[in-house]
Amino acid sequence: MKKGKLIWHIACDESGIDGQVYYGFGSLWMKYQRRGDFVRIIRNLREKHGYTNEIKWQRAHQKNNVSFYKELADVFFKHAWLAFHCIVIRKGLVDKSFHDGDYDLAMRKHFTTLISSKIKTVKKAHPNQPSEFRVEVDPLPSRYNKADEAFHKIANNILKQELGGDALIQSVVTKDSKDSQQIQLADFLLGAVMSAFQGKVTSDRKRDMANHIASYLGWDNLKHDTWHHERKFNIWYFHDIRHEKREIHTKNINLKYPLPMKPRRQK
Repeated sequence: MKKGKLIWHIACDESGIDGQVYYGFGSLWMKYQRRGDFVRIIRNLREKHGYTNEIKWQRAHQKNNVSFYKELADVFFKHAWLAFHCIVIRKGLVDKSFHDGDYDLAMRKHFTTLISSKIKTVKKAHPNQPSEFRVEVDPLPSRYNKADEAFHKIANNILKQELGGDALIQSVVTKDSKDSQQIQLADFLLGAVMSAFQGKVTSDRKRDMANHIASYLGWDNLKHDTWHHERKFNIWYFHDIRHEKREIHTKNINLKYPLPMKPRRQK
């Protein structure tokens, strides 16, 4: 029996691009047909807690918001059809000679690397099923006003060269985070990871919130990266292999809510 097309919705955000020690990009993944379920779940959670503001990491530590954000983390980890994947880069180790001497270009390349690499992983997991990917992004951090179009074209070219076939990324839409609860959740999860990497958190509630998220992975804190095969919550620390010392420890995940086992492929 011929399988139907898999359509994926990917919502993306960035952090640390304003001169922090680390910068990173995060992506929230779901099947396209799950968008209505996601909106309903978030709406119900908002009504339960009386939360009407935009979902943002910077609001997660505020006293009146803590219960909402803790349950938001629980909702994310309970639903197996939601996934979060991010990439973290130490700015001081970026070799600008590979990027025409330009951090702006380097950042755009790292964002493209994250999304194209994850799409390749999905395609390899479903080799006999047609797939399509639809991306929405908070305005990309670039002085180039067509950064989203450039990403769309370059990522599709990379994927076509390596996988063949038609263009996999069907659309790239730049959207204000205020208009996308998917981008907002990506902001919250990425912010938690980046706060652990930056190490500048002065608020106990903010530190507790990041560690609360880490607890769903079986970790004490989020300053680690994961193995590449982790599907639910994946942290990719981009390490330049020319540097012998790897400052970030790759750690096994032990999910509080384990993902269902994948069915074995028929031989």
